Amino acid sequence: MELIEKELHIPLPKRTISILKHFEQMIKEHLFLGEIPVRFVVTRSGLDGFSCELGILTGLENTLIQPQTSIFDFVQRDMENVSGFNAVMIVPTGIGAEIGGHAGDATPAARLLAGICDKLILHPNVVNASDINEMPENGLYVEGSVISRLLMGTIGLQEVRSNRVLLVIGEHEDERVSELAINAASAARATLGLDCPGVVKINPPIYLQAEYSSSGSAVGRVEGLERLLEVLYNRRSEFDAVALASKVDISEGLTAEYFQSGGEIINPWGGVEAMLTHSISLLLNIPSAHAPMADNMEEANALFGIVDPRMSAEAVSSCFLHCVLKGLYKSPGIITDRMLFTHPGVITAADISCLVIPDGCVGLPTLAALEQGIPVIAVRENRNRMKNDLEKLPFAPGKLFVVENYLEAVGVMTALKSGVSVPSVRRPLAETKITTISTGGADRAKCFAEG
Repeated sequence: MELIEKELHIPLPKRTISILKHFEQMIKEHLFLGEIPVRFVVTRSGLDGFSCELGILTGLENTLIQPQTSIFDFVQRDMENVSGFNAVMIVPTGIGAEIGGHAGDATPAARLLAGICDKLILHPNVVNASDINEMPENGLYVEGSVISRLLMGTIGLQEVRSNRVLLVIGEHEDERVSELAINAASAARATLGLDCPGVVKINPPIYLQAEYSSSGSAVGRVEGLERLLEVLYNRRSEFDAVALASKVDISEGLTAEYFQSGGEIINPWGGVEAMLTHSISLLLNIPSAHAPMADNMEEANALFGIVDPRMSAEAVSSCFLHCVLKGLYKSPGIITDRMLFTHPGVITAADISCLVIPDGCVGLPTLAALEQGIPVIAVRENRNRMKNDLEKLPFAPGKLFVVENYLEAVGVMTALKSGVSVPSVRRPLAETKITTISTGGADRAKCFAEG
């Protein structure tokens, strides 16, 4: 069983079809028998169409585990629930985001946005900071593909008091690295009150290789996923969420280059980690997150001097795992039964008030928000490798807001929450539009009277 990344070109859609449906149909034409899409992103768009990257799972045919839905399945929300204000914040993994592209450095922005929200739904990349996790108290830690399915209308989220978090690690040739992971689980039990049913070692471990795509994004390849799925399937009654830790194979010397680059090199680990957790969450409908294990203790204890502040959480960490354990501790459950979507404790697409993303990012969350009529706030200051003009997408009037920074994003969110038209607080204030419509005069009136 293997996880791979495909790059493909998709032509522009006809005006008569929704852009989301267009992508779904085009991707089906690019898939071979047995290939299952797990991750989708548009890296560049223009007059010639769309450059896309697609994470694909192969080799699932002979297993008992099959996905219940496709990542492209879509259910239109019937309404917006305005009894609360719940936002989704995403900083896609592996795209070199100026804010959130390194080690939990989008956390201050998340805490800022959370101040205006009842609930802020965010994915691990936003707040994972190795041995640190300072996510806001009203934040919901949700794996990226689960957020996509939430916005697509196919699942709901149920808040929990706590989860039983199983830790699965790859067998490591340096036992001291494995001991760090076990100590991290023990520390979370002793200080966080985490219920950890145990630590499971997989031997041989699954293989993760980090790569870069032609767009410069971090992607990768996963082999041996069936060994992990077998463990999780056989022990599924013992846990509510799974924390994963294993080595990620990267080119020699890249770790040192990354820390010494001043933020110029894209974090190489996150892309392949996202591919892995997307697959686990899709196939098993459980919260999951991954932390990389050091190659050896020398790397775990390596000193790189004073690094870029955005990387500093990684530079002061040895195990990189606590952020995952803390996030999964109260990660909401995944509800697939639509009969439960109306339950007051379940969050669905109808409960989402807005989506906040870095400018230029087009993936399933952005496309789903466009189709659902969920306002999208795009932040220019969070520069990244994606080359898309969101204003070219067919957003309904008043559903796309492009702002300079997260401080301005909070202003737009406050306006949305208050029911205040954003243009009404800007100057100059546009003239009121006046339209005159001819109704047909007396003959028209006579027609209605006779009818």
